[in-house]
Amino acid sequence: MALMPERGAGIHGWGVYIPRFRIPMQEIAREWGWPDHQWRVLGMMEKAVAGPDEDSTTMGLEASLNAIRRAGVNPKDIGAVFFGTESKPYAVKPSATIIAEAIGATPLTMASDLEFACRAASEGIKASIGLVASGMVKYALVIGSDTAQANPGDVLEFTASSGATAFIIGSSKGSVAVFEGSSTYVTDTPDFWRREGSPYPRHGEGFTGEPAYFAHIVGAVRGLMDELGLKPSDFNYAVFHQPNGRFPLKVGEMLGFKPEQLKLGLVTPMIGNTYNGSALIGLARILDYAKPGERILVAPFGSGAGSDAYSLIVTDVVEEKRGRAPLVDDYINDKILIPYSVYAKFRELIRVVRE
Repeated sequence: MALMPERGAGIHGWGVYIPRFRIPMQEIAREWGWPDHQWRVLGMMEKAVAGPDEDSTTMGLEASLNAIRRAGVNPKDIGAVFFGTESKPYAVKPSATIIAEAIGATPLTMASDLEFACRAASEGIKASIGLVASGMVKYALVIGSDTAQANPGDVLEFTASSGATAFIIGSSKGSVAVFEGSSTYVTDTPDFWRREGSPYPRHGEGFTGEPAYFAHIVGAVRGLMDELGLKPSDFNYAVFHQPNGRFPLKVGEMLGFKPEQLKLGLVTPMIGNTYNGSALIGLARILDYAKPGERILVAPFGSGAGSDAYSLIVTDVVEEKRGRAPLVDDYINDKILIPYSVYAKFRELIRVVRE
């Protein structure tokens, strides 16, 4: 097998941010009169809710600072900042420049906001691998951050949550996990969209599963395994995009993975679907506990539609960097439960007009 270009790059630092506020699924169901059997099938318990002073940029900054602490890099050495989201606070103004300025990476750095639904941050990872492996930049910062966007009473309201994750991508030398290979599978499949001026996205109900989610993740993962000559049993962990708690388990079964390979990275039942943070927060949680030599499969997905699949091998560097920033579980366990009325105020479903 020929040497893969991806092997010139690796993850040097990882970080997350998950808001403390959580709304239980029962609260949403009670408000809209959903019977238990209709929402329990989603495999969800509660979801994270951004506070009134938080947005995708502020959360992305917190995750970035955690990733930089773990990596131990000088922000001036970060030659690219990519911000993936579908809920940016400005219609016209990049969030990547705000974060680049706040961490001290400006002015000699690239900075771009990326868009591909929940796959935007994964686009940043692929671009960063190329930039690092080619020698164009020393380090790249990739951020995936989103706030909950869901029409009140819609099934998305049970899952759409808030959270962020960030990764420092650099040379494979000194990394905590080396990229072994990657594969991308993309088609024009309109399963989920939000037109200009619309406050909430719309979705194609069952169409979002098949042929969107399942076909694209299966296509990307099989392409990766074929390219690398690997099979499901060669991976210690697998993490897929998590629109709910059920889809990742089903696609894992379709691909031949066992539930125990998916367990550690499955975070959606506890915090909801963080969109661009979904699979990547799962990857961060795996890095919080993985041992040197273990292999990780991660496959983000974005509606519209496309999926990337990556294979990473953990190095012994991971153990010295783990304790430099909060673990994913630290954020998961630090929570304040709120009622629907507070959730509605925080997400501006209720607007206060002051004369």
